[in-house]
Amino acid sequence: MNKVSDMTKSANATRNPKSDPKDVSNQIKDPDQWTTGGEPMTGAQASYLKTLSEEAKEPKAFDPDLDKAEASKRIDALRKEAGRA
Repeated sequence: MNKVSDMTKSANATRNPKSDPKDVSNQIKDPDQWTTGGEPMTGAQASYLKTLSEEAKEPKAFDPDLDKAEASKRIDALRKEAGRA
């Protein structure tokens, strides 16, 4: 590589917020703050929530109509109950 290319890469790296350890904008957010939280839960969420609700013997914890945010909250709650969190 040449010096100009190396300098450009270096400058881009310092402007990349994901490479700045002080930048907390990319950290885990509360599900209530998700911009996509109101969308239907993903297949992976549905599968995991179904498994957790069966293991916890709480079948009512699974609802196929949950949105992403609510599914995430229920998964977290069930994981805590099971000691997986």
